[in-house]
Amino acid sequence: MKVFVKYGLVSLVLIYFSSCKHHQTLSTEKTEPKKETVSSSLKKKYAEKLGVSESAITNQTLYKFINEWYGVPYKYAGKDKAGIDCSGLASILYTSVYQKKISPTTKILVDEVKTISVSNLKEGDLVFFNIDSKNASHVGVYLQNNKFVHASTKKGVIISDLNEPYFKKYFMKAGRVK
Repeated sequence: MKVFVKYGLVSLVLIYFSSCKHHQTLSTEKTEPKKETVSSSLKKKYAEKLGVSESAITNQTLYKFINEWYGVPYKYAGKDKAGIDCSGLASILYTSVYQKKISPTTKILVDEVKTISVSNLKEGDLVFFNIDSKNASHVGVYLQNNKFVHASTKKGVIISDLNEPYFKKYFMKAGRVK
């Protein structure tokens, strides 16, 4: 009787471990291809939007964030997906993507960055515009190839080009978060 219980227990343990290993293999097989598909589709989508090669899209966290927020409507002082304003978007993006806390208001943020030339812009730098006054009233986060993401009052979260006449007219300065 002792021998049967002893070997029976060993058999149950072996069956348990082999079924766990099989389950783990199935689980891995199902999730890994999805991860790669999402990554390559994001690269393709944003490479096209920015007019760059897919290999230029390297910050997956940034483009995943943009993808999740793209099209969210504009709402003054908004800070969630029901509606967001330009500085709220920049602030949430910086916290989520770069783990840095920046001011959630454009008027304060413009003085907290190191001014840089447009020719030195890098992904993650900020671009400021004085649309409503002599002071900064709009902010976006620079991506690459003269493109930036921002919360537009008419179209919500979108990607625009610094070379568009509207943005050229109101461009104020570029800045790098210290």
